[in-house]
Amino acid sequence: MARRVRLCLFAVPALVLLAGLASAQQYPILDRVAHKVIQKYQNSSCEQLANKRGQPPSPEAQRVIRFLHTDPQMRIYFINQVAAPIANKLFDCGLIP
Repeated sequence: MARRVRLCLFAVPALVLLAGLASAQQYPILDRVAHKVIQKYQNSSCEQLANKRGQPPSPEAQRVIRFLHTDPQMRIYFINQVAAPIANKLFDCGLIP
């Protein structure tokens, strides 16, 4: 019994680590795009973000948006990465309630 407990104590964290590595490698290009978007928000002032509201997205952003419309799994993956950092920045800036 103690051997099974020790095995589980080793196996569970190892599986979690492997699952994390697998998901991190799933969409490497999308990971870079998400990182770029997060950095854009984190490095922008509140005034810059407020001034960009309502403006059309750049051609590059439009391509990404069109692509994300075609692949729901990648869209979910992307939004799960960027949503919290962007929402926190907009909240800090008073741009969302």
